[in-house]
Amino acid sequence: MSQPLTEEDIVLALRDCFDPEVKLNLVDLGLIYSIKLVADPRATPAFPRQQVTVWMTLTTPQCPASGLIFEQVNNRLASIPQISKVDVQLVWEPKWTPHRISAAGRAQLGLD
Repeated sequence: MSQPLTEEDIVLALRDCFDPEVKLNLVDLGLIYSIKLVADPRATPAFPRQQVTVWMTLTTPQCPASGLIFEQVNNRLASIPQISKVDVQLVWEPKWTPHRISAAGRAQLGLD
């Protein structure tokens, strides 16, 4: 039987999702605000499956790549066998700023 996923597992998976304009993963870009995992007792097959909710933002409300970004997040998480349901919530508070970019992301973008 597999072990339940952790928030760290989800963060690792989301590092595979990139902003197509900035070419930086969504985690290092600072777009992922919160992750919640909840056991799903009704899921089949019966091994430990979980529902995951991701609260995230975009760099701007007019982001032309928003549809692609949400599709990436949904598809990446839905591909994990232990996940039964993915819910991506778009939030605007707190507002995203470049200060949310991680040190690794800043280095990759040449901002340091």
